[in-house]
Amino acid sequence: MTDQQQHDTIPIHLWVAERSYRIRIKREDEEKVRFAVRCIEDRLNELKKNFAGRDHQDFIAMCLLIYATDQAVDMNALTTVQKDFVDTLIHKIDKVLQDT
Repeated sequence: MTDQQQHDTIPIHLWVAERSYRIRIKREDEEKVRFAVRCIEDRLNELKKNFAGRDHQDFIAMCLLIYATDQAVDMNALTTVQKDFVDTLIHKIDKVLQDT
């Protein structure tokens, strides 16, 4: 990573599947990255409730397979994460419109 790229990024800590990860991202991407992590955690929790698995690795693999399949099946369609993000934005817009 060049010095300029390092100055354009911020360090953040993320928890995914009960593990901590420290990564550097562009400041403007932080909300999207944190939203993606929430989607991953929600999906992992859903999988744990509905399917038998031996450990986190099983659920992580299933989660990755679901996201990759979504992308591969229809390259022009929104991914699950994108749909969740759009739904969140719509909810925020609706709330603002109701409050005015």
